[in-house]
Amino acid sequence: MPSAAERTRTLVQSTCSAVLLIPGLTGGAATRVDQLSPEARSVGPDGEVFLVFPADSPAVRAATHAQDDELAAVLEITDVAPVSVPHRIRGRAWLSGWLTCVPGVTEPGRMMLRLEVGETSVDDLWGTESVEPEDFARAEPDPLVSHEAELLQHLHSAHGDQVRGLSALLGERGSADGHRAVPLSLDRFGLRVRFTEGTGEGRGAADRTFDARFEFPEPVRDIASLRKAMHTLFDAALG
Repeated sequence: MPSAAERTRTLVQSTCSAVLLIPGLTGGAATRVDQLSPEARSVGPDGEVFLVFPADSPAVRAATHAQDDELAAVLEITDVAPVSVPHRIRGRAWLSGWLTCVPGVTEPGRMMLRLEVGETSVDDLWGTESVEPEDFARAEPDPLVSHEAELLQHLHSAHGDQVRGLSALLGERGSADGHRAVPLSLDRFGLRVRFTEGTGEGRGAADRTFDARFEFPEPVRDIASLRKAMHTLFDAALG
């Protein structure tokens, strides 16, 4: 499985939504949440996180006024499944540290802020874990991160029957008729599918939802090796 550091690094370098929480700004009537959402983010060689904001944003003003003082902040990242599925939030990550301005490295009208990471944690489909800053700095994002959304959407729309057919690999747990299956997440180690059983019709009726993880024979490196791994999974389900 991917390590907690890798999962966190993947979330930071993904297109998931993010908000920068700064004491005194967050929750204030004069500051909207979208004003604290960076336009871009990246990770530096020492694990620091660089965030780009409009030059007149509340986050930039706060960092500028802090000057040499340490301005505490938390970057909160929310990971939402790119396909429609029950319980759509897949996870969150929090990176807390100290915020400073990095002038002169962005286009006019923009300002880059540097978050020196002190503490990190992730709560996702794998569980809840803390991550040491050194581990975060050394970790690499999943090689599929920039393609995951489109790959899941393609699997759902073009290969829905084959994804549903993976239930044949689950034994008794996947034997129910009429179940629905949605590809939920994809990484270099495997595919996670969310199965829903039952119609949910009638008063008091409820669907049963569960996740199943399908591991690849070996970690994939790129789209070509992913295609081969998916064919292996689908062929195994056919028996």
